[in-house]
Amino acid sequence: MPTPLEVKDAWENAKESIDSGDHEAALSGLRTVWNSHPKDADVHQTWSLVADAEGIKASSSGKPGDYRKSIKHYEKALDKGAGKDVRRRMNRVRTEMDERGIGMGGFRLVDDGAPTIYGIFAIVVVGMLLLVSLRYTDEGLNLSSLFNNDDTDQSNFSGTDMAQLTISFVPQGTSTQETVVVMLSLDRDAAPNHVDNFVKLAQRGDYDNTPFHRVIDDFMIQGGDFTNGDGTGGHAAEFYGYCDGTETAVECSNPTSFTLPDEADNGLLHQPCTISMAKTSQPNTGGSQFFLIPQDSTPDWLDGQHTVFGQITSGCSFITSISEVETGGQQGSTPVNPVTLVSVVIS
Repeated sequence: MPTPLEVKDAWENAKESIDSGDHEAALSGLRTVWNSHPKDADVHQTWSLVADAEGIKASSSGKPGDYRKSIKHYEKALDKGAGKDVRRRMNRVRTEMDERGIGMGGFRLVDDGAPTIYGIFAIVVVGMLLLVSLRYTDEGLNLSSLFNNDDTDQSNFSGTDMAQLTISFVPQGTSTQETVVVMLSLDRDAAPNHVDNFVKLAQRGDYDNTPFHRVIDDFMIQGGDFTNGDGTGGHAAEFYGYCDGTETAVECSNPTSFTLPDEADNGLLHQPCTISMAKTSQPNTGGSQFFLIPQDSTPDWLDGQHTVFGQITSGCSFITSISEVETGGQQGSTPVNPVTLVSVVIS
């Protein structure tokens, strides 16, 4: 099917704007044609032009996030069939990043086909673990026991970030407010976008003094709506390639439309004492809301649908207590006494 003239004109106008250094005009024009012709615009020409514009923006701002967006869009363009010229433009942006000491962030094991420092480190660690396991196999050593604690088994989690949640609530059968601390291990390897999103929202203070608006005994406690506080709001920390669940090459015009790509098939399951991302029934609609699973719940029907991105390493008994507080409201799941996420500290 031929490409509509409107899309071709948008490409030409974007090229002219990019050549003149006006990245905002280029992105604005591409955003407009994407909204009007999403299927026709979802091709490597659009992705590479957006990457070019993001590259100019990055050169001007010097912000690592702008550089990373440019590289991710170039990678998408290459996935869509872009040629060597696009790869050369991407390499120029990479060179500029290197000159400014900017990496792609996270814990990437491979970058453009070559192992990163994290990849080399991972190879060394895996080799050491293999040697240890061979040495102790005959003695019946259970390596996973090294990572256990009183609350839960962490053996399936690599947990590269730690989060300290301070929560205030009134336990069932009492009238006294308690403040407790819950520790999370966030698995950046299994769910890089979800962990990055959670960490950035926490570091910005968006989660501070927000309610756990939905509590269901024997199931979970849900919070993270920092905009409305009632479960009807909240969005991702930044643009991760999706606007209201739809993949797009151009950043959403309104940040409230930022959503996350699903990472639900990452091998992590909805076991007791885990954290998972809340979303609508549609794919790729996670934002800021999350839920914590108590000790007496295993909602395995959510496996493959919602993204598990970490595990409670300490204080899961508090989550169980919170799940048992008195509730009411129209849906019967609103805590009678406020359950408040006082703060989230990342380490």
